Amino acid sequence: MNASEALELLRDVESERSERTTSRRDTDKFGQAICAFANDLAGSGRPGYLFVGADKDGNSDGGLIDDQLLQNLAAIRADGNLLPPPSLNVSKLETPTGPVAAVEVLPSPLPPVRYRGTVWVRVGPRRAIASEADERRLMERRASLALSWDARACAESTLDDLDLGLFEAYRRFALSREVIEENHRSFEHQLESLRLCARGGRPTHAGILALGKNPRFFVPSAYVQYVRYRGADPGADISAERRIDGDLYGVLRSLNSLADDLCSPRLLELLTLQEKTAFDYPKAALHEVFANAVIHRDYEDSAGVLIQHFDDRLEVWNPGGLFGGMAAEEFPRVAYRNPILAEVAKTFGFVNRFGRGVHRTQAAMKENGSAAAQFQPSKNHFLVVLPKRP
Repeated sequence: MNASEALELLRDVESERSERTTSRRDTDKFGQAICAFANDLAGSGRPGYLFVGADKDGNSDGGLIDDQLLQNLAAIRADGNLLPPPSLNVSKLETPTGPVAAVEVLPSPLPPVRYRGTVWVRVGPRRAIASEADERRLMERRASLALSWDARACAESTLDDLDLGLFEAYRRFALSREVIEENHRSFEHQLESLRLCARGGRPTHAGILALGKNPRFFVPSAYVQYVRYRGADPGADISAERRIDGDLYGVLRSLNSLADDLCSPRLLELLTLQEKTAFDYPKAALHEVFANAVIHRDYEDSAGVLIQHFDDRLEVWNPGGLFGGMAAEEFPRVAYRNPILAEVAKTFGFVNRFGRGVHRTQAAMKENGSAAAQFQPSKNHFLVVLPKRP
């Protein structure tokens, strides 16, 4: 425990990081206070302190601070009422006016923390039950703090499952020439620094998808299915289909080639007797939508990305709705489900800027004279509809 920081907070007024009480038996009060500090609604990232045996002015009340009290306070963490259990330290703190018991509570990496099923937070100097907005804020923080799926180790994989030649090409994009020349770290450590390998030498899911020799062996849904229908609905006859899989670089290159095939340029005569090239679907929009479907999809779902090509439109469907507890009305603000994959795609040059896909797609559709693209997020999947230019 940082005793000097604790003493400073004890001397100051109560805040989102400190609470005082003279009670020694009010376990519910202690549990609620610990819960609130663990949730760290203010996002300070610093510990909060519960001072037991201190009055409202920060002075010791002169009562007994013994081992039994300290043990009782420490036991609150594991009594089953605080979930998930927060990390805390308990100690006897000597002050100029006498001893107090200090409980130091670290911000939880997995908020919201609940005490007896209720989420408690600090709102300035007071403790309160979290509002719905507070809980959503804490849940979004949990999603950002917890390891994303692509950062987790891929079970049963080893470094032998990675294509070393592809990694050599990738690191030339990812690292400066000076860093590569001065780098004497092992292959494993280089992969780990780029978050393509977890500690212990096991590739991450991002490493398998980006550099794997056979990504679908470990991630069966890592593919894109293209289907061309002779009509305007899935009941029409199929005229062509294609399945695209492999490492991320190869998949994104194949999707760029597919986009080139689907754009279908044609000359339009303008009233000024000039000609303009228009496309069934503008390349820039196809590239953005295809790349984002692969990068932001939920790979834990058993389905792949589906591209359905009808006579009057193109539909791109990928598993996984908006990430991080985001509501549909908050779109197109983005929370990244697979931040490492997004980084790999950016490094390879398939993504220009993060968070600009919707804007770039709509701008490309407008410039081409097409109707606006339709983005339809739902709870379990994401659908983009690109109308064909008349």
